[in-house]
Amino acid sequence: MTTVGIIAEYNPLHNGHVHHFAEAKRLSGADRSIVIMSGPFTQRGEPAAVSKQARTEMALHMGADVVIELPVAYAVQPAEWFAFGAVALLEATGVVDSLCFGSEAGTLSALQPMAEFLADESSALQGEIRRRMALGKSFPAAYSAAAASAWEASLPEEERRPGAAGLLRQPNNSLGLHYLIALRRLGSKIRPLTAPRIGAGFHDPLQSGSPIASATAIRRLLSEGGSPAAYMPDYSMSILEREHAAGRGPLNLESFRIPLRHLLATRTAAELHSLQDMNEGLENRLLRVLPGLPHFTVSGLLEALKSKRYTRTRLQRLLIHALLNHSKQEMAPAALAQGPGYIRILGFRESGRQLLKQMKLSAAWPVLTSPAQFSHPMLERDLQAAAAYAGAFVNPSRADLYRDYLEPPVRI
Repeated sequence: MTTVGIIAEYNPLHNGHVHHFAEAKRLSGADRSIVIMSGPFTQRGEPAAVSKQARTEMALHMGADVVIELPVAYAVQPAEWFAFGAVALLEATGVVDSLCFGSEAGTLSALQPMAEFLADESSALQGEIRRRMALGKSFPAAYSAAAASAWEASLPEEERRPGAAGLLRQPNNSLGLHYLIALRRLGSKIRPLTAPRIGAGFHDPLQSGSPIASATAIRRLLSEGGSPAAYMPDYSMSILEREHAAGRGPLNLESFRIPLRHLLATRTAAELHSLQDMNEGLENRLLRVLPGLPHFTVSGLLEALKSKRYTRTRLQRLLIHALLNHSKQEMAPAALAQGPGYIRILGFRESGRQLLKQMKLSAAWPVLTSPAQFSHPMLERDLQAAAAYAGAFVNPSRADLYRDYLEPPVRI
């Protein structure tokens, strides 16, 4: 029996995710599937619309056999470390044969050779990234342009093709590239596969008559009080409605307005500077901007802070790091490069029970079904993140705040 790995946020799980899941099973020919899923907070620096348990339930109803949590230390990071943490988890299970990701390119022919070249990041490439950032480019823009330029320059003139930079400006291509780089850096034998992204793009608005919308558009619709039922499978919609009725979502960054206002207003510049992603004097800019806001809102703060250099996504991640008190020291590359160090099971189907038994024999790291089984700094941060997330519910109970301790993995 073979197993395909999928890396996702399912925020929330919609028809496009169902299509990708089916394609992953078809392309891989796998009998079983493992999903690596972000917990309470996501790669773009936003809280998930509903809890990790609710999204795990969605994934299991879709057909995933096992769902594993991507630690928050990797989940709220730029593409490089998000991808590395997720791929390291798949590798550490010892049971995954292939990884299938969605991409705008829909083929590995352009991404794979580029990943092989970029996996050994040269000092020249690092210098070119820094040079472009010094000119005011954001890190993602500087990386994409520098990587594309270095890749094209490495090819014989007759093999050069324009458009590498444009390829990397597409979000799923960029993330896919980093999955491929992570596989190479880890020396993994997991076989990469990609399925073409279909339907709406990342920033596309909802399209009437189409059953597929981006998760961003669905979350926007939810924030406006609309129903995304046309774009989600029935089981996802039912879970979403249940969570809303219970006062457990959907959440967004404004749900954390009060704790963020308190945390930012009561820290000195030196204390802010110690936080992950607080670089280049951004703490001073933040302290200048705060008193000028007529009414504190997260969106107002982001609007006042953002620039070409400081993208909204980077600033959102910064606010999540502030909310969770993530320091530069604990999120340093040397620490992240060690990998998560544990495999936290969020849920499994009956069909995944045998897969879990196999993992417990083959895994490079402990396989956890309860946080009481293991002690690790990143696991402590996961538990804190879950409690902070639940704190934004309408009327959070002890069961909400300490759900990780009180409930076993989700099973259907």
